[in-house]
Amino acid sequence: MAEFWAEWGDYAYLFAAIWAFFEGETFVLAASALGATLGIVDPWLLLGAVWIGSYLGDQTWFYLGRRYGPAILRRCPGSQPRVEKANALLERYGTLFILSFRFLYGIRNVASVVCGLAGYNRARFAVLNFIAAGIWASSFVAAGWYLGAWLGVERLFWCIAGIAALALTFFIIRHFRGRMRGRRAAQGVAPG
Repeated sequence: MAEFWAEWGDYAYLFAAIWAFFEGETFVLAASALGATLGIVDPWLLLGAVWIGSYLGDQTWFYLGRRYGPAILRRCPGSQPRVEKANALLERYGTLFILSFRFLYGIRNVASVVCGLAGYNRARFAVLNFIAAGIWASSFVAAGWYLGAWLGVERLFWCIAGIAALALTFFIIRHFRGRMRGRRAAQGVAPG
């Protein structure tokens, strides 16, 4: 990543914004850690880039959900459980949900669509989304900066890779255990 930043210079911040448009906690952590250890990433420019990128991404999903939500859900039936969960959280917590959904694994990708589907007020969502994007960007830039200063880039990379590997292992095991329970239930065997 250091070579990427050195080669692309200020355009790397544009890439960071585009990455944050879709998602990108790991990228933000790594770029920020790079800034802390090598000094080639300006944390304030990174913060601004990922803040705007994240904000614009969720605004886009909000408007797509508002305009095409039912059609999107019909095309992605596997997302229905996450949509239902996000909708329940939106109904129960409202503002707090919008301020925090970026930190909720498995829901972030559908939360803005759900807000649009639910007919949430456009102006209110825009303001809350801007604040939430700032909280998210600040949190991950600061975490990456402090972790980078504490661990160094290479150890931070291996920590992130290890956490990702553990998470992947957990979800694979959970998936296969769910399939086995489903088979047992279909065969009439009590789950064990």
